Amino acid sequence: MNSFSYIYILLVLLYPNPVLSQSSDAAADVRELMVSRDLQIKQLLGAEGTKNSTIQRNELKDIVNGIIDFNEMAKTALEVTYDTISVEERIEFVQLFSSIIRDQSLANLDIYRATVSYERIEGINDSVYVETLAEWDNIRTPVHYILSKSSGEWRIEDMSIDDVFTAESYKRQFQRIIRSRGFDYLMITLRKRAGRNS
Repeated sequence: MNSFSYIYILLVLLYPNPVLSQSSDAAADVRELMVSRDLQIKQLLGAEGTKNSTIQRNELKDIVNGIIDFNEMAKTALEVTYDTISVEERIEFVQLFSSIIRDQSLANLDIYRATVSYERIEGINDSVYVETLAEWDNIRTPVHYILSKSSGEWRIEDMSIDDVFTAESYKRQFQRIIRSRGFDYLMITLRKRAGRNS
């Protein structure tokens, strides 16, 4: 269970009828955002077997990743290390990290052709947890999102496929490298990886 779910359960236990737990406006806004994004992606993708041009793939990459807050994901992935590095190192890390995520997002385009059903959307202040179920080729896959509102816009802070959260998964990998080889070595590996994907 992720940290958002723990916080939500705690609030429900402390406040049996919390106004925060069912923020209808926030839930409606986030659902509209996600549905609109899904429709844009499907329209650009076209039917199964459609050959997408480089321009279309770049547009897809922008739409898929356009509402992701890579700064927050990077903070989660680096954990306490984030506060110990310089501003320049943070900027480069976020750039490399986001480049890798963006490239991976187009690894399997058929994922975005799936039929998406919204199973649960729950809000706490300016944070919303979304549970969806994506079905493609008779396979049903749970896809969950954690979003927060910043400067009037909803942004994805983390997302999971089959209960594996992206930022949390990278955090385990990165912390293992940092503990054994140090942050500088992590940056070397990320530069190489981003270079291979570019």
